Amino acid sequence: MTLRELQYLVALATHRNFRRAAEACLVSQPTLSTQISKLEDELGVLLLERDRRKVMLTPAGQDAVERAQRILREVDEMKEAARHAGTVEAGTLKLGIFPTLGPYLLPYLVPLIRDRYPQLKLLLFEEKSDTLLARLDKGTLDAAFLALPVKDDRLQSEFLFREPFLMAVPADHPLADHGSVTLDDLRTHTLMLLEEGHCLRNQALEVCQLSGAQETSEFRATSLETLRQMVIAGMGATLLPALAINSTGSEPQNMRLLRFQDEEPSREIGLIWRRTSPMGFLFKQIAEICRDAMRKEAKLAAA
Repeated sequence: MTLRELQYLVALATHRNFRRAAEACLVSQPTLSTQISKLEDELGVLLLERDRRKVMLTPAGQDAVERAQRILREVDEMKEAARHAGTVEAGTLKLGIFPTLGPYLLPYLVPLIRDRYPQLKLLLFEEKSDTLLARLDKGTLDAAFLALPVKDDRLQSEFLFREPFLMAVPADHPLADHGSVTLDDLRTHTLMLLEEGHCLRNQALEVCQLSGAQETSEFRATSLETLRQMVIAGMGATLLPALAINSTGSEPQNMRLLRFQDEEPSREIGLIWRRTSPMGFLFKQIAEICRDAMRKEAKLAAA
């Protein structure tokens, strides 16, 4: 059994077609087919169901693909560890971040990382949280900024900061003249939320459950900026994370921002990576850079 055979198997699982898999692996179709047959002979089991239109994995094939992906990921990490044996401050770093955090955190953080590691090439990917976790598992991301907790024993996390939520309401909203609000104040109101798949939606739904507030059924947004503009247009109220508010500067004339009294709702942000990653020390350093940047931002916001 060779690594190349495992690569061919994973390519077939991805493309479900011998021709496309061969093209992706830069080999001829007969070569790929022969190597897969050799792998099946060595394992003593059929890995694929073949017909003229598509390729399907057998149960044994699905298990073999998952094991092959783990082996190939370990090999990639071994190579990465060798490249970083002399220094953790060079090479390429693939970082993921979710959409309701990326536009507001990265402008603070990326310049600081570049100043600290001028030889480090940053590749940034903005995806929803489930996609980021899947990419971490596959090894196509090195680390990701995610909302905590992340329950996976294969992953390691570093807490970065707690980000409070504020209530954003139109200027003519019944709560607009309140200096602050409590969760009980939300009981008779509705909130506009993001569409399915955003972790911020789940966090906002938890606030609704605690307060007795309801979700507006007529509208779901795809971004925080859409929610903000809908509030400004007088269409309803929502919850916005503090960084998203700080990034816009002064409060728009037609919107009021209300802080919560006592236990303000919030989300915790962390940096997540695989426990087997050879770059754990680098990630801990980046986490400390982020924590320091957010402490300074908090002081500026409070001034």
